[in-house]
Amino acid sequence: MSWDITEPEGEPVRPEPKLDLDFEEGALRDRPPDFLTPIDEHAPVSGHRAAVGEGIRWADAPEHDWLAASSRIMPVLRPPGSSGTALAGLDREALAREAMKPHASPLIDAGPADLAVAYAMRAESFDVLVNADHLLAWGIEPAVLRQTALANLGSWSADAPWNDELSGERRLVSSETGEGADAARILLPEVRRHLTEQLAGNGRIIVGLPDRDLLVAGAVRAGDEAFATLFSDFVVEQSGGADEPIDRRIFELVDGELQPYVP
Repeated sequence: MSWDITEPEGEPVRPEPKLDLDFEEGALRDRPPDFLTPIDEHAPVSGHRAAVGEGIRWADAPEHDWLAASSRIMPVLRPPGSSGTALAGLDREALAREAMKPHASPLIDAGPADLAVAYAMRAESFDVLVNADHLLAWGIEPAVLRQTALANLGSWSADAPWNDELSGERRLVSSETGEGADAARILLPEVRRHLTEQLAGNGRIIVGLPDRDLLVAGAVRAGDEAFATLFSDFVVEQSGGADEPIDRRIFELVDGELQPYVP
């Protein structure tokens, strides 16, 4: 299909503009306004009319409604020493005092191997760290926040893929979906069991958590300490270039628990 954009021959005939003198809308006032007249509920405000049936009530937003927020809550790993309000032992009075502060701190739990665990409310393109204001608005106890976050992480992790790489006798198992929950998978007992089963019998199981979007694990065989050095260099490099770094250390799974790796 083509469009004819050529001008016709001769002078174009253009209609002359006319002023509609019978148009009354917007006419000048000839008397003062009656301030006692009730306001029209359907009148536009600054030229805008609210769309009918669109949007949600403010009270139903995830920041205020636990039912709307509960499916979005996920735990996130944070670097050692991360600042925040300790969730352990937090009661209603302490929550109220924390909420009075002008800038509420994120709620923090102690994680494995001195790591910190925060809780994030996931949105389409960003996350909001949960603080005392949220807990008060939702009217829930700290234990409910923890349980819900771990349950959501477990549901996501059950369908998240693993990468498996082999180089001779060396093997790497990693999670790198880019969805922001890869490193936090190490909090799940079923994930630690999976790594142990996959790497058992190959030596000491080492784990790297360089940034939020990467969990990597391998096994150091006896006499192959060079692999641990290469693994450590990789973790340091990844952490240095990460948008949300977690830790440059290497960890080890011992009896299913995460602890610092000691060569």
